[in-house]
Parts: sequence; structure tokens; C-alpha cells
Amino acid sequence: MASGNPQQPGQPLDWPALLERQRLLACELSGQEDPGEVQGVLEARAAELAVPPPEPRSGRYLDCLEFVLSGERYALELRYLIQTLPLTDFTPLFCTPPFVLGLTILRGRIISIIDLRRFFELPLVGLADLNRVMVVGNGAMEVGILADSIVGVGSVPVAELQPAPAAFTGLREEFLSGVTAERLAVLDLGKILADRRIVVHEEVG
Repeated sequence: MASGNPQQPGQPLDWPALLERQRLLACELSGQEDPGEVQGVLEARAAELAVPPPEPRSGRYLDCLEFVLSGERYALELRYLIQTLPLTDFTPLFCTPPFVLGLTILRGRIISIIDLRRFFELPLVGLADLNRVMVVGNGAMEVGILADSIVGVGSVPVAELQPAPAAFTGLREEFLSGVTAERLAVLDLGKILADRRIVVHEEVG
């Protein structure tokens, strides 16, 4: 079977084209790859290997879980996070501060749920199916923190944290590690868990 364009009578032979077709046919019959293609693959691989690896992170980073609270973005350090769970069954408590939403049971342990919106005196929105409970602890105590929704996990460079702006007043400013340029407020959860105001001492008479 002829390949390529047939040679017209009276025309001189195109020896380079003929030799190239012969070489390609020989490669095809022998099952070998075209040397030109092989060279192209090798050059592409060499270019990939020449790309320097990403530089290691410099400075200190906080690995955090980002969540939404009253329409604003917050984050807490993953080292405090024990588990997240949907807000389904919880038991309201009487004679407790307004920010104590209620109690839930996690693996046989009774966990109190804290509504930081009330604790920080933020605007309140109704509870929905998106609400989640972030169970956190410091070894001495565990507590569930209500979130309107959870965004995901990320890292925050400590060097980029700035003091809280004027809008973050009151308790919020007291319990913040800092705010990023994108207005992500990183909570100082160690300080929150150590604060006696979140410990409920009242008893029902």
C-alpha cells in the first residue's frame, strides 16, 4: 500500500520526504516510538523537573477551622478542635446565662453548647439546618461552640494578624488573637476556655 502523495511521472524524486516516510514506516512496523516524539517527551519531562519545588513556609502559621457567625468570618485553631457535629438534639437549660444554648451528649459525655453570638452580643439569626456545633477543649474542659455554618480548614500566617479594628468592640476584642487583611477574625480559644464567665455555676432551686 502506498503512503503519502504518489510520485507524478516526470517529477524528480523527493528523497528527504521518501526517507522520512520510510523511517516512520519502519518504526511503526517494529513497534518502536518515533525518535522525534521520544525526544519531545524527554524535553517535556526535563522542563517539569527544572521547575523548582515550592518554597517551604517561612514564619509561624496557625492551622484553623473557619466558620461563620452572624454573617462574619471567624476561625479557631485546630489544636483545640475535638469534633464537629450538626445541631440536632440538645436540651435547653434553665437558670443559666443567655449564651448557654443547652446540653448535648457526645460519646456518653455531657457537653454544654455556648452561643458566642450572645456571648459577644452579636446580631442573632434563627437556628437552621446549617448550624453546626464545634466541640473544643483544652484538656481541662470541653464545650460546644455554635456556628451558623462551617467554611473549611486553612492556615493563617501569624505575621499577618492585625489588631482588631474599631468595629470589634467589647468581649470580641478581648478574645481575639487578631484579624487578617481579609477580615478573618481568629479567636483566642485558649483564653475563652480559661474564662470563668463561660463556666455555669448556677443550680436550679
